Amino acid sequence: MTDPNSDGQAVAAGGAGDRASGRRGRKVLVVEDEPAIAGAIVRGLKAAGYAVELACDGTAGLKLAERTRPDLVVLDLNLPELDGFDVLARLKPTAATPVLVVTARTGLKDRLRCFDLGAVDYLPKPFWMEELLARVKARLDPLAESAPRVVEWDDVRVDLDALEVTVGGHPAGLTRQEFAILAHLVERPGQAVPRHQMAAMSDLAGEERHDRTIDSHVVRIRKKLGHAAWRIATVWGIGYRFERREREREEAGSP
Repeated sequence: MTDPNSDGQAVAAGGAGDRASGRRGRKVLVVEDEPAIAGAIVRGLKAAGYAVELACDGTAGLKLAERTRPDLVVLDLNLPELDGFDVLARLKPTAATPVLVVTARTGLKDRLRCFDLGAVDYLPKPFWMEELLARVKARLDPLAESAPRVVEWDDVRVDLDALEVTVGGHPAGLTRQEFAILAHLVERPGQAVPRHQMAAMSDLAGEERHDRTIDSHVVRIRKKLGHAAWRIATVWGIGYRFERREREREEAGSP
């Protein structure tokens, strides 16, 4: 197990890199006909390390499910050709292929019908990409731990499960989007993370995303972290990186 204090890794059995490696090869089929939302879901899942297939109507979704045998299906209900209820009925979801319904239809009857047809989860639109990924991870990640994942440096404490950041023991006041960006960085110490990937992980699905918006969020995150913001480094022309502890030792003149 990697020392969390030496490299900014989350406190759990296996670092973030190990968890991402465990997701590689786990296949997710997305059945969604709205291009903006479908694109956001696909980008977010790929950024989290999953293999993703996309179908834009119910008939294509059934064919892809039969051909690719996904580990999980993310399914919209309002689909052309064959609606989500019919897809659910024909898929006959099992524990081996769970179905997570993502839809704007939020009525109780629709929810209950989905569960009657075998869906394991139901997420209403609009939704945070962070929440969708957490639900997918709960179903698929074989290395998910019940122990809290915490990253600490200087006087900053980032609790990745409780979605909390404190500086000097006091709440840092990060917004949901700011937390999602910071969490995505701290789980990947030393890696250059492109702005478009950060946007896919942090934005409300279907919203417009711009590089400058990400930059503005990072400026606010740095301000809230104060002197501890040195670990969020700019990678020019790409995005940002959560610095490893080695930089701190080098700047202090340690061997």
